[in-house]
Amino acid sequence: MDDRLYIDPELVQFYDLENEGGADQDYCIAFAEGARSVLDLGCGTGLVAVALASGRDVTGVDPAGAMLDVARRRPGGDSVEWVEADARHVRLGKKFDLVLLTGHAFQVFLTAEDQRAVLATIAAHLAPEGRFIFDSRNPAAREWLEWVPEQSQRSVEHPRLGAVKAWNDAAWDEAAGVVTYETFYDAPGGRRFHAESKIAFPEKDTLAGMLHEAGLAIDRWLGDWHGAPWTPTSREIIPIGRLR
Repeated sequence: MDDRLYIDPELVQFYDLENEGGADQDYCIAFAEGARSVLDLGCGTGLVAVALASGRDVTGVDPAGAMLDVARRRPGGDSVEWVEADARHVRLGKKFDLVLLTGHAFQVFLTAEDQRAVLATIAAHLAPEGRFIFDSRNPAAREWLEWVPEQSQRSVEHPRLGAVKAWNDAAWDEAAGVVTYETFYDAPGGRRFHAESKIAFPEKDTLAGMLHEAGLAIDRWLGDWHGAPWTPTSREIIPIGRLR
């Protein structure tokens, strides 16, 4: 984890301002009904993990200490077990009724080897009747075309800095299936915060093959967080499944 967007507190301070709970959180809360234990891989600042913690054993795993610092300070943060670890390698020695990997965290794993390692981690932590769910953007939707200054410019209201001008820029590497995107925040007084990030866009068929190799079975594929079934033009690829 060397992406400043997640490891630098000066950039992490903007994360929750730009990533409030939405349809993904709502879906996961409903999906978790009946689950007594939840593993949130790539939990970030803990928004979803804390929302799921009432009456459950919830563990949040993330490699970025700066993100976990925010998670621990979040109201209700003491109700979750936070673990600073890499989702490719972590082994907690326990099984869970539900394993989540949301917020497109799967896409930070750029190679097939790393993606297979994360899916092996999911399989290793699923209880016999447990379920998993994660999301990845559909490359066919070419969402990165919207991550350019002209379309991505926005204002972020920061509690200390005031109105901060934000925007992105992105470049697609078709051969690698990876987008490199930059995030900029210009605060009043001329202060600029900047990070460069890379994310992968695996195809659905590729994911299906890796899931099978990991010993995971798919119950259904969603195309968005409102529960619509996947189609080739869906913006999201969201597999829901269990152990085979």
